[in-house]
This record gives sequence, C-alpha cells and structure tokens, in this order.
Amino acid sequence: MNKPYIICHMMMSIDGRIDCGMTAQIPGNNTYYEALDKIDAPTRISGKVTAATELTDGDLFKAQDATPIGHEAFKKNSNSNKFEIVTDTHGTLLWRNDHDAIKPHLILMSEQASQEYVDYLNKQGISWIATGKNRIDLTRAMKILADEFNIERVAIVGGGKINGGFLQAGLIDEVSLVMGPAVDGRINQPGLFDGRTENEKPVKLKLETVQKFDDGSLWLRYLV
Repeated sequence: MNKPYIICHMMMSIDGRIDCGMTAQIPGNNTYYEALDKIDAPTRISGKVTAATELTDGDLFKAQDATPIGHEAFKKNSNSNKFEIVTDTHGTLLWRNDHDAIKPHLILMSEQASQEYVDYLNKQGISWIATGKNRIDLTRAMKILADEFNIERVAIVGGGKINGGFLQAGLIDEVSLVMGPAVDGRINQPGLFDGRTENEKPVKLKLETVQKFDDGSLWLRYLV
C-alpha cells in the first residue's frame, strides 16, 4: 500500500510518561525539538486533545444540521506539501482562517462528521479527509495522504491513544524517542502508547541509533 513513511516522535520520562506539562520541565525538552527537525518530517499529526490545547483556542463547532457526510471524501484546499494534521473523528474543533497559512491544517475525520462542518472547513481554507464509517480509517487516510496530497514523510507528535491507533493499524515505520533523565510517577498519567487490548502481543522493535546529550537525555531511534 502506498503511504507516507511514518515516524512516531515523542519525549518521555524514564518511566514512559508523556504529559507535556511534565516533559517541559525536565532536561531533554530542547533536544526533542532539535530531533524533530532532524528527522525531516515537516508534516505532523496530532490528536484532538493536543490540538485543542496547543493549536486552537479550544472553542467547538456547533452544527445546526448534524447530517453526516456518510461517504469517503476529501478536499485539498491548499497547494502546500506540508501540513499540521489533526485527528478529529466527529469534526468539532474551530479554526482560524487558513487561506494564507505557511503550514496549513488538514483535518482527519470519520464519515460521521457533518456536511455542515465540511462546508465550514472549506470556507476556512482548511483541507480535510473523511474516511471510516464510525471511526477514522487510518490506513485509508494515509493512502489518500500519499496519493492525493503527495505527502512522503509524517511525524506523529500526539498522545498515547493516537500513537496506539497508528501502531495497532501497522502504520508506524519508526519510533523516535527523546528520554529525559527524570521520573514522573504520578498516577493516571498518559503513556507513550495506549489503547491496545489486553490480549495483544508486544510489538518488537529494532534499535537503530542511540545518542547521549550533555543534559543527560537520550535520543533513541527504533525501526518497527
């Protein structure tokens, strides 16, 4: 299947926690962003929760008519070859106008998103892909991203659930981890990968490189 080369790039404490508020406080935070530039994946994917706090004002779209799209569709509203991609299954986040954006957004949705929301995205100049009856079909979305948007490399920079979803779908080619020399240890904090069922077997990785930095952080790269 044609798809972009997909790298899951994350920062974590040594106990595998990825809460952004926590990782921002520990050594390795600058290394994370430097490594993100080095992996050469200008198109990046975030989950809805991350996007709501970091990419939008947090306001929600309220459709007057919730009639869903009901079929697979997409629209490229920009000629860019790099995007800030956000998974938003039902189409709920509000966005600023994207017509003159240097790095425009692209929203991944299921076919349950409303036609009214799609019309809103088109008005804002925001590209979108809708695929999957009740949840986003990540495999189809990545094929459309490669075939129709000409995207060759993607970095997933979201949370544990989106990481787990891509892992479960067999779409991740590489895991790139910056490990900060700190322990979180708080209960109920997000982990690197989440959402797989209890009967799943571990996904084995092949270690490619290890780099050590003066602040005590490590950059680990694995092939899946």
